[in-house]
Amino acid sequence: MARKITSWVDIPKDSDFSIYNLPFGIFSVGNGNKKIGIAIGDQIVDVSAIAELGHFEDLKVDKKTFVTTYLNDFINLGKPVNTAVRLKVQDLLSDKNSSLLDQTQVLVPQSEAHMHLPVRIGDYTDFYSSIEHATNVGKMFRDPENALLPNWKHLPVGYHGRASSIVVSGQNIYRPKGQVLLPDTKAPVFQASSKVDFELEMGFIIGKNSRMGESITTSDAEDYIFGKVLFNDWSARDIQKWEYVPLGPFLGKNFASSISPWIVTLEALEPFKVQGPEQEPEVLPYLTYSGQKNYDIHLEVGIKPKNGEENIVSRSNFKYMYWNMAQQLAHHTCNGCNMKVGDVLASGTISGKEANSYGSMLELAWGGQKPIILSNGEERKFIEDFDTVILRGYCKKDNIRVGFGEVRAQVLPALN
Repeated sequence: MARKITSWVDIPKDSDFSIYNLPFGIFSVGNGNKKIGIAIGDQIVDVSAIAELGHFEDLKVDKKTFVTTYLNDFINLGKPVNTAVRLKVQDLLSDKNSSLLDQTQVLVPQSEAHMHLPVRIGDYTDFYSSIEHATNVGKMFRDPENALLPNWKHLPVGYHGRASSIVVSGQNIYRPKGQVLLPDTKAPVFQASSKVDFELEMGFIIGKNSRMGESITTSDAEDYIFGKVLFNDWSARDIQKWEYVPLGPFLGKNFASSISPWIVTLEALEPFKVQGPEQEPEVLPYLTYSGQKNYDIHLEVGIKPKNGEENIVSRSNFKYMYWNMAQQLAHHTCNGCNMKVGDVLASGTISGKEANSYGSMLELAWGGQKPIILSNGEERKFIEDFDTVILRGYCKKDNIRVGFGEVRAQVLPALN
């Protein structure tokens, strides 16, 4: 059980951003500079203001590090420094006699701030690591009796995605266009996708560079992971279906992905580790691991139509993942592929065993055969123009809550 901590900051009940969390992000106010912030309740701690007060002098970190466009340079200082900054802030926020009590410039209301993409993303890889999701897709498009491809239980399947189209929560996206093969036809047409879908995922941020030729082991993997975010891997299923053979996802995936603005550190998530699913057949030695590598993270997806209230359409959990982050990183680097600070690796769609825990409209509406009825009477097979999709996630144990906030985006009509 975690040490009991209280804060002098007013933190609403069931806030994702408890004193136990303290995630990092990049914020600005008005036309001011972008800075590193830490979320606490409904507030943002201006880390640069704390640095100006001299609280990080023993860490010998340049104050300019905290006034920055991205977290990369701060992350690159290494986990010992990153952790020391977070723990120093935790101490200052929990000390009833804290010197910050009369320093009003230190706390900024989240309602007055603008959040930005937290890291400069050099590369992005998306995995396919939920056995429930892979099985559902296999049943729909391949063989109900042999849904998984022969390699699926032997390695974490993934593909190299597009980093340039990853956007922060709140930035809306446009419906993509591309080639689509309509039913009962032999030649494709070019049109706006009619099957835009969300994918409920989580991503992790690389926190340490590796060298080309170097492989990261499952036991060392957590040293290379700074923290986690919510991730919506937008998909155009009709474009994807026509293009994916023989080389896999391309235009059906790379038009947009959305991430939450706050990065929750692995240290904050440590109390919520759980054992992952049994892996059968036995994996190759470089993919074996010891201890608990999965996390009990409650997840949900809401759809808000233009003229209606939000409808929760899925409740899932990150603990269902067949392949964990350590295995994903070990496999990604087993050939010597190098990692860089700020790279994003996403989990793939997170689906559970029950129909209401599926992580995509493709599964929830079963390819359009079982439309979801919204509270305003409208039905959804896929995402319509002006729908807003919201992903949320949190951990809770022993009355301690550590959450991710949300990632939301509205789908706008295709541009001409």
